[in-house]
Amino acid sequence: MGTAAQRVVITGSSGKLGRAVVAHFAEHGYAVTAVDRVRPASLPEGARFLQADLSDYGQAVQVLTHVDEHYGALPVGSGRGVDALVHLAAIPAPGLLPDAATFANNTAITYNLFSAARLAGIRRVVFASSETLLGLSFADTPPPYLPVDEEYAVRPQTSYSLGKAVDEELARHFARWCPDAGFLGLRFSNVMDPEDYARFPGFDADPSERSWNAWGYIDARDGALACRLAVESGIVGAENFVIAAADTVMSRGSAELAAEVFPEVPVRGEVAGTQTLLSIEKARRLLGFEPQHSWRG
Repeated sequence: MGTAAQRVVITGSSGKLGRAVVAHFAEHGYAVTAVDRVRPASLPEGARFLQADLSDYGQAVQVLTHVDEHYGALPVGSGRGVDALVHLAAIPAPGLLPDAATFANNTAITYNLFSAARLAGIRRVVFASSETLLGLSFADTPPPYLPVDEEYAVRPQTSYSLGKAVDEELARHFARWCPDAGFLGLRFSNVMDPEDYARFPGFDADPSERSWNAWGYIDARDGALACRLAVESGIVGAENFVIAAADTVMSRGSAELAAEVFPEVPVRGEVAGTQTLLSIEKARRLLGFEPQHSWRG
């Protein structure tokens, strides 16, 4: 992929991660349709914006099949329309709306888009899952081991993370129904823009302040890179990946922090320096993902 002929729809395009993903795909030659309820402040050259309420199934279908002046007259299921879907649209965190509203909105949108993608013959679906499925907050319930990875059963603790667990289960079954398709869930850590890094040195004063996710984060630009690598991968079936920076938000060594804050949690393997405690080894191995950005400069 990566040529101008490849059409990608990116939902949630006005969010922090969505803006970076739209810019990244446009820079790499994709024909981008950015979808959200609210228009982003700016769009890269060549990207097009489509306002839609994806909780409406009919709108989700049209976004991926036929919208005047966006795709032209493309027969449903022809395989000549949208090549890939990157689904980031959601209420982005717990506590922003009542729990039932968060769960209902997010799971309905994911179902609508997965179903519409199946109808449209789209076989590359990448979606935003969440580090919260690892069992956050670790400050309340320590993880089974460190670095945490994709190997243990998900542990949703909020309506938001429960919805992400449903998203991953939906992906598993849609992949079963579409055996030639890839449904790849990216469990993004706490997304950061470069301007957020000014406050990182302050975290050193109290290691417990950011222990809730084992001091993890992901630069939005690296989150965008992960999305593109997932789209361009040849993976078929349903797979989930932790996506985090290669380091932590702290200046102190990760092994030292783990011993102090999580003394009862076993540490697997060698943890060197400020290495992330959110394992990205699976993403490295299967996607070729290697973070390019750090708050350290």
